[in-house]
Amino acid sequence: MYAKERLVILDADGTTIDAFKAIETTFAHHGMDLGPLVRFQKRRNIFKYLGGIKEMPQNLRQQLGRTRRRAIIATLTEVYREEAAMFDGMERLIRRLAEAPDVRVGIITRNITDDPIATLTRLFARHGIEPGLFDFLIHLPLSEDKLDHFRRTRERYAVNPARAYACGDEAKDFKAAVGTGMHPFMVSYGFEDFERLRRKHLVPTELIARSPDELAWRVLHALGLEATDRDVAVPR
Repeated sequence: MYAKERLVILDADGTTIDAFKAIETTFAHHGMDLGPLVRFQKRRNIFKYLGGIKEMPQNLRQQLGRTRRRAIIATLTEVYREEAAMFDGMERLIRRLAEAPDVRVGIITRNITDDPIATLTRLFARHGIEPGLFDFLIHLPLSEDKLDHFRRTRERYAVNPARAYACGDEAKDFKAAVGTGMHPFMVSYGFEDFERLRRKHLVPTELIARSPDELAWRVLHALGLEATDRDVAVPR
């Protein structure tokens, strides 16, 4: 028996949070260069954090050794907690969703900072998003599949898959949503660009938002929540 509620699952890094800027700041602190976003988005996952051809040799030298890697993660954690920003408009979107009486909204994500839940909670709090606004905030170890957590969360709230939505910026987010019967909302301003999502991962063009405003408008429209100029740049 399904509940009458809807469900919206948000990804954090690259969808809700400007993770690239945080990583770029961290790399610069340690004398490394991440390269521009347009090249970062096109790299395979294993190479994303090493930089491109120009940046990789220096970055490898800086990252060698457990002590140096730990120092980089410690810096990234501090950047997330004190400096990292949500994309413009995402705070308003989360509030609109949290205020809707029949919508469950929360975060399911991977994050490589120390104590990720505490890190993300502090970041969100700086933007006025207190923990109570989320119905759930789940961090996944790298070894765990999002698909299983999407399914468990949907089942936890007894939501019909046809009334469940997942927002993400990488192919794995798309596959997890489709694999659990949810509608995927994809974005191309995060860790993968529009052409990579469309051509390599065969994500339909119609599902890809090119900006946080476009994502917000699509989500609010799908849920029957009127989007105003105050919430997003409403398409004309």
